[in-house]
Amino acid sequence: MKVKVEKDDCISCGLCVNEVPAVFDWDGDDKAEAITDDVPDKVEQETKDALESCPTDAIIEV
Repeated sequence: MKVKVEKDDCISCGLCVNEVPAVFDWDGDDKAEAITDDVPDKVEQETKDALESCPTDAIIEV
């Protein structure tokens, strides 16, 4: 599984960064970004939950 964050849609709510810090972190513009090319198996479900819970649908699976 691979994910990315659409910067223009991110409102910096922090849900993904707080829930899955192994996959998401803040960039220099205080927007969330995916920090790994492939989501580790052990956090795949949490990543899917973050994708589904994103209030602006900024996280997409690629």
